[in-house]
Amino acid sequence: MLFNSWEFAIFFPIVTLCYYCAPHRLRWVLLLLASCFFYMVFVPKYILILIYLILIDYGAGLWIEASSGRKRKWILVLSLVVNIGTLGLFKYFNFLNSNLEAFFNLMGLAYPIQNLSILLPIGLSFHTFQSMSYTIEVYYGRQRAERHLGIYALYVLFYPQLVAGPIERPQNLLCQFRQKQVPDYQRITHGLKLIFTGLFKKVLIADSLAVLVNTVYDNPHSFSGIE
Repeated sequence: MLFNSWEFAIFFPIVTLCYYCAPHRLRWVLLLLASCFFYMVFVPKYILILIYLILIDYGAGLWIEASSGRKRKWILVLSLVVNIGTLGLFKYFNFLNSNLEAFFNLMGLAYPIQNLSILLPIGLSFHTFQSMSYTIEVYYGRQRAERHLGIYALYVLFYPQLVAGPIERPQNLLCQFRQKQVPDYQRITHGLKLIFTGLFKKVLIADSLAVLVNTVYDNPHSFSGIE
């Protein structure tokens, strides 16, 4: 589901209306379910990757806070390795593997490892760095480890920033999920102005220029440097 799609134009107001109508204690549940649905519209099974990273970093945060000395550092390193390793597997494995294959072929050697037939999960880079920002902040003592697994999952999965960020510090976002939000005319109108400004830039400007840009990118050898 793209932000500039008709599906999102229906999804967003329904979720927002339900959020303000729901009891405060259940609002995080609504946002978490909505965020999971939003993500699963792309490739449903990839939600399992996010659940895996959520559980790893949720546990790492608690473990770091309960530990002391060098042990805290090794827990952080383990968490970072898991996150970066997961990102590297999906984003860079085929790239590195193809280069290794080309090198082996150049040397006249057989290369047995095949590329993986997998798609890059939507927003995986964002999720990875969002999760790492949490464990890093806990390690440096700037954020207490989140005890509520559902709230932490919402921090990683929050749908307005799910695809393209921005990457937010946990101390700026986690607290907002516990605050009781009430409708405010000025905030609503300001938010709508930002949304429609962004839609104008994306749909009318960027997508129009993309027709020209993609023509060159699809066949770069047919155009000169000036073009």
